[in-house]
Amino acid sequence: MNIYVDADACPVKAEIYKVAGRTGSKVWLVSNAPLRLPTECISELVVVGSEFDAADNWIAERAGANDVVVTADIPLADRALKNGAVVIGPSGRPFTTASIGSALASRALMADLRAMGEVQGGNAPMSQRDKSQFLQALDEAVQALKRGRRPRWG
Repeated sequence: MNIYVDADACPVKAEIYKVAGRTGSKVWLVSNAPLRLPTECISELVVVGSEFDAADNWIAERAGANDVVVTADIPLADRALKNGAVVIGPSGRPFTTASIGSALASRALMADLRAMGEVQGGNAPMSQRDKSQFLQALDEAVQALKRGRRPRWG
């Protein structure tokens, strides 16, 4: 079982390393630039080119039914779900086949509103509650997959 991380802007790497170290899962950090590898778990760094969606493409080509993908990128989440992977956003919100359609629609709407100047700014900063929620969701997903099951939401 692998945990694939869209690592460039991932705010929960420490939480991922904690769960991976405890469960013996391998972490694949996929990034456009070099990152420091953790010592807490088995990990590998993949530095992809700077082409648009290079990290997303690398992850989507490899993540499968017994893997977890950690990303805030909704199109990548959609691709990973179609491959059977369990997908969790950094806030701990799981992406599911039932929720991905509305997430894609919301993303498109927000892009249109930003283009029209109606919405400015980015996402709210990560809270400790978000990190705790993420840690719980990732742990549940990894434990379920290790038992040959899907997490309760997936």
